[in-house]
Amino acid sequence: MEGGVAQNNPRTVEEVFRDFKGRRAGMIKALTTDVEEFYQQCDPEKENLCLYGFPSEQWEVNLPAEEVPPELPEPALGINFARDGMQDKDWLSLVAVHSDAWLLAVAFYFGARFGFDKADRKRLFNMINELPSLFEVVTGAAKKQVKEKSSVSNHSSNKSKSHSKVQRGSESHTKYSKPMQPNDEDEGMDEEEEDEHGDTLCGACGENYASDEFWICCDICEKWFHGKCVKITPARAEHIKQYKCPSCSSNKRARP
Repeated sequence: MEGGVAQNNPRTVEEVFRDFKGRRAGMIKALTTDVEEFYQQCDPEKENLCLYGFPSEQWEVNLPAEEVPPELPEPALGINFARDGMQDKDWLSLVAVHSDAWLLAVAFYFGARFGFDKADRKRLFNMINELPSLFEVVTGAAKKQVKEKSSVSNHSSNKSKSHSKVQRGSESHTKYSKPMQPNDEDEGMDEEEEDEHGDTLCGACGENYASDEFWICCDICEKWFHGKCVKITPARAEHIKQYKCPSCSSNKRARP
């Protein structure tokens, strides 16, 4: 399995954190942008299945490792059995909670194996804690305060012309934010706008807002996404009347 431990010198806090971020990114894909494929792979008719995240930012649904004890801590078993007995969003939230626990277990397994002391463990935890959890990304819990800020900023005409949720008239109702092009008029506003939107998180990768990137907002769940994460370009966004993110689109499928 790809997630094995490389046989090398003891790893640093930065290397373990990089491993954590890669695995986390892979699992976020499974629970957001690749949710339809993830749903199909979690067949309740199969044996106990687990969701694995890999340092390469990929994910896999598979049986647990056969060796005892396993090389790494194992994710929650049997996530597929609950798939058809719960609402989709509740099932994804449940998988996200267990996946958060697994990511922490793997990170601090490496910390113990490579002899991290108290200071290293604290630094590793603080670095991890700066990122939103999978549960927060999947449920949008990390964005409640951001939404409140956005609703207030909509009353400001200056900010609505830049990073606020923009209405593009009758030709398009999609809310999106284009990269900032610095000029003399905007120079004095950059720092204030960056502070306002710095806590915005991408609903796909969970990373923070950046003023030089194109973002688009789902008209259903009101989550913001990097255009690159959901494969939407600024030119394409101009012609979208109502944008639905991958999760909202997949929730419309017919259920047995």
